This record gives sequence, structure tokens and C-alpha cells, in this order.
Amino acid sequence: MSRGHTARGANVTQFENRVAIITGGSRGIGKALALALAERGADIVIGAKTMAAGGRLPGSVAETVAQVQERGAEALGVYCDVRNEADLKNLVDRTVERFGRVDILVNNAGAMWLQSVEATPAKRYDLVMGINARAPFLLAHHCIPHMRQGGWGHIVNLSPPLEPEGIQHMGGKVAYMSSKLNATLLTLGLGKEVAADGIACNTIWTRTLIGTLATQNLGIGDPADWRTEDIVVDAILAVLEQDPAKYTGNALLDDDILAQLKGVEDLSRYQFVPGTEPTPMTWERWDLIAEVAQQMYFAAMASADKARTAPRPEGA
Repeated sequence: MSRGHTARGANVTQFENRVAIITGGSRGIGKALALALAERGADIVIGAKTMAAGGRLPGSVAETVAQVQERGAEALGVYCDVRNEADLKNLVDRTVERFGRVDILVNNAGAMWLQSVEATPAKRYDLVMGINARAPFLLAHHCIPHMRQGGWGHIVNLSPPLEPEGIQHMGGKVAYMSSKLNATLLTLGLGKEVAADGIACNTIWTRTLIGTLATQNLGIGDPADWRTEDIVVDAILAVLEQDPAKYTGNALLDDDILAQLKGVEDLSRYQFVPGTEPTPMTWERWDLIAEVAQQMYFAAMASADKARTAPRPEGA
């Protein structure tokens, strides 16, 4: 069970003794959110694959757990490939075994693939669907009974609003956009299913590109048009502060959340390049940025996929 928190400062809020599951929390937005929630009183469970440092990318579950504990919170790190339902169920089971409850689920883990239907093999389609759509559904399925028992719960998915204009701009990125919009449909439906139980499900998306490691590594857009991960973290926190019985079933943008719920209008602190105001993403800009990414990074990935699956020559 969760233990008392005597090491925290005056920053503790209503998250005291709440338990949050965050997927993909070994780095980036997931890690930043874990630390922010820990500082505000929550115990943290991280589900990710990178259990130890030294991999291709910086960050690990062990490092996030250690930093959460430094902030006076309890923490649990669980190996979890979100494409595997057994791992998802184990993540929830281990959480309940350790803390006795689940209050918050943030489906932060994500995968991107920007290519045409013709250039999307089954393994890439299954990857984005498994991580972006199937995992949030199954984790909600496993978490809801525990949230209902506690009479309080928040589920947050990271996916875009369902807009007719956006659907007109899916070309060249059908697999990815379908997977993300699937998570949005989950939000809209689930938000109504469980509202009477005091459980909320909301979706958060970003007005601009965010300067995550993925954005940087993929070379998506210009750093002057990025905001930092902090704006996403602050928007998620603002949503989690709401009464889940009343604030549910919304598909929201980060800056709208901060304006409506926190009265924040000056977003300069979130500039990735200080002194530069990021250009908001439109669906037309998204098309242009995706086209560049298709021709560069994702085309190289597709070539590598073909090389790995090509028949080996005789004698090899």
C-alpha cells in the first residue's frame, strides 16, 4: 500500500496518495510528467521497455524511478511492451499489488510512421496501431475496475481532436493518423461510459510541434517552431486537477487547456528556442512537414525494412 509522504515540500496538492501509471516514462514527456506528479504528492508506476541505462537513447525506467524517489514519492518500474496484452495486465496487476489502487492512467507511449498506404508494410501498421490505439484501449480495460472501486479516476490519451478538416489531410500518413484518431474515439466513447463512476477520459494534443527526442531525431520541423515538453506536462496536470465526474470526454489542445483552466495566456516560457514564437501547426503545415519526413527519415526506415526481409543470396 502507499505510504505517507513526509519528504515533500509545500507543493503537495490533491494528488497526495494518488497512484499514477504512465507508459513510456523512461524519457521525454512521460518522465517529466512522472517527476511533476511526484512533486505534487502522487506515487508513480512507470511502464516501459528501457529498464536500464546505456541504450540507443538516453533515459531508463530505473533512472526515472530513482528521480521520483528523490522527490519523496514511492515509485515502481515495470518492464512493459505495450503491444503485449500480458505486459499491460501485469503492469496494472503489479500496481495494485504494490499500492492497492490505480487512480491515474496516462497513455504516453507512442509510435510514428509517416508513409503512404503502399509504402506501409504490415509490421509498421501493426506497430502504430498496437502502441497508439490498442494499448490505450486495453490499459483502460484493465484499470477501470480499480478506478471504479476507488470512485475516482483520470485517463489521459495523447491524440488529436476529431476534426473533418484533419480527416481530409490523412494522405501519406494514414496508418499513423488512423491509430491516433482511434485513441480519440476511445476517449469520446469511454468518457461517457464511465462518467457516472467518477472516472474521466480526456485527450490532449499540441498546438505546435514539441521538441521531444523523437522530434529532434526525426528532424521534424524547425526548432524555432517547437515548444518544450513542459507545456504538455502542465496541460495534463491541469486536466488531472479537474473533477473527473464533470470534466470528461474532451479532445483538447494544450494551450486551450492552460487558458481555460489556469488562465495562462503568456506561453513564452515554453519556447524551445527562447525569444522565438512558434508557428501553430495547421493541417497544411502538417502535410508539408510530413512530406519532408517521408522523403528522408521514413524512406530510410522503409529501405532498411526491405533489406532485412530480402531473401539471402545462395551461399550466404
